Amino acid sequence: MNLPLNGIKIIDFTHVQAGPACTQMLAWFGADVIKVERPGSGDVTRTQLRDIPDVDALYFTMLNSNKRSLTLDTKKPEGKKILEQLIRESDVLVENFGPGALDRMGFSWERINELNPKMIVASVKGFSDGHHYDDLKVYENVAQCAGGAASTTGFWDGPPTVSAAALGDSNTGMHLAIGILTALIGRDKTGKGQKVAVSMQDAVLNLCRVKMRDQQRLDRLGYLEEYPQYPHGTFSDVVPRGGNAGGGGQPGWVLKCKGWETDPNAYIYFTIQGHAWEPICKALGKPEWITDPNYATAKARQPHIFDIFNTIEEWLADKTKYEAVDILRKFDIPCAPVLSMKELANDPSLRASGSIAEVPHKERGTYLTVGSPIKFSDLKPEITASPLLGEHSDEVLAGLGYGAEDIKRLREAQVI
Repeated sequence: MNLPLNGIKIIDFTHVQAGPACTQMLAWFGADVIKVERPGSGDVTRTQLRDIPDVDALYFTMLNSNKRSLTLDTKKPEGKKILEQLIRESDVLVENFGPGALDRMGFSWERINELNPKMIVASVKGFSDGHHYDDLKVYENVAQCAGGAASTTGFWDGPPTVSAAALGDSNTGMHLAIGILTALIGRDKTGKGQKVAVSMQDAVLNLCRVKMRDQQRLDRLGYLEEYPQYPHGTFSDVVPRGGNAGGGGQPGWVLKCKGWETDPNAYIYFTIQGHAWEPICKALGKPEWITDPNYATAKARQPHIFDIFNTIEEWLADKTKYEAVDILRKFDIPCAPVLSMKELANDPSLRASGSIAEVPHKERGTYLTVGSPIKFSDLKPEITASPLLGEHSDEVLAGLGYGAEDIKRLREAQVI
């Protein structure tokens, strides 16, 4: 298949999650991603949280599909020489090293630009350059706390809570992919490469823009009428945690369904939007609420919102989450079942669309992974297995002009 990014060669110096998520997506769309790894060990996630002894962990396989693996010791002169050749022939270098690591390797931006003026160097950082915390080591939950997500997540009577969604890692990788593609288009116009960087703090903050909106409204008004604390609770001078309330001004909550006593996910999320109020009343068998002045408008409903949710829960008591959604969808009421990872893994719609893919692996057999969340009319990416450590070293070096004897010598010298 002539994929859109065919012909784009990417040196992937990333590890763990944020960088690999970025380069994996570019590989899905046709880029030749060469994952450069340390001989003998490779990306640390190859061995983290293993479920099969001595086999690449799912943590690695689910973030590195469609790539080629080159082992390379860049501390050795011949390793540096190989990297220089790769830089001359590549389009993008992606890294998530600590600050200054590339410089210490002898590959500063100035040196890379000298080797290849068209090279794009893309970096994942914890904090932006010049930030007073730019020397801090950052992981997923650190980023969620520094970016504002944790302080606004959870219930008002509990501590800040991090999300299971990778807001710091994979989200940052997606932002960086956008930056790389933008830089490639820019290069087509100018002929010049450039540096691209995304900090994990900034990527989390970008997803928290509605909370920044709420902070400004709170500063002006002293209250936030769509939060559960209004009108009977109190507000401080910072955006509060709102439990399961909707963030867009539409009251919503997670509600129990039949079987909740034994099934921790027997719930639905139910949203009360203004235009849906009349259908909601009809679905619940409460037509009198349509014209009742205590319920007829969103402002009138807010003081009674938990009474409304309690009534909906009573209606849900004899219905499974799937039965409830099947009824409510006919009334065009915004809602969804709370789906577990097991339910998602076996969802036939997600399998059919490619959002969940089965991938054969040389050592671990077939495993599940996420596929592309971006859908195209003329493109359906084929998800292939993550590479074994150094699986493509010979192939990559041969492409750089190294002969069989040279490759043998490099392996004996533990350069690759």
